[in-house]
Amino acid sequence: MNKKKDRENHDPWFNYFLEKGGNIFGKFTEFTGKNGISVYNRIDLYKIEEEEKMIYAKVNGNVLTIKPENNSSADAFIKMLEGGDVTVKMHDYGGFEKVGPLGNTLPTNDAMITTSPGDVILYQGDQITVYYGVNTWSFTLLGKVQGMSRDELKSALGLYDTEITFSIKKSAGTE
Repeated sequence: MNKKKDRENHDPWFNYFLEKGGNIFGKFTEFTGKNGISVYNRIDLYKIEEEEKMIYAKVNGNVLTIKPENNSSADAFIKMLEGGDVTVKMHDYGGFEKVGPLGNTLPTNDAMITTSPGDVILYQGDQITVYYGVNTWSFTLLGKVQGMSRDELKSALGLYDTEITFSIKKSAGTE
């Protein structure tokens, strides 16, 4: 009996991971089930090699790496960026954020949240903000800047109005 073929026919997890582009690794244990069909234990290890999508923001010569939130708003923002980089004129507001018009309306997933430095927020569906301070309101979280302290982020964003170019390419705004 062909073990691979048998596994493909009887193990939906095997097929799922192969369809997702996964590699299978680890030690597989086979035994015969009650109906005589080979069965593989659930200790099998599967790995989906799927590159995690990131958003990049170029501002004042710095490139910020933003890990997207898992929601339809972040998905729509990434889809928008797949069509090309988006440059937003941002102004300082309240001493805790840079905000600017996105140019498009995205679906919202508003919830009452308290922001923290590095939060990238969708406000009213068509404004994007990058927080370097704290605020509590009903917002949609799009993502979080990675690897920067509050002071590093505030310095990167600058003191005055600025432009931020959002991209799904690490070399945002350099084309």
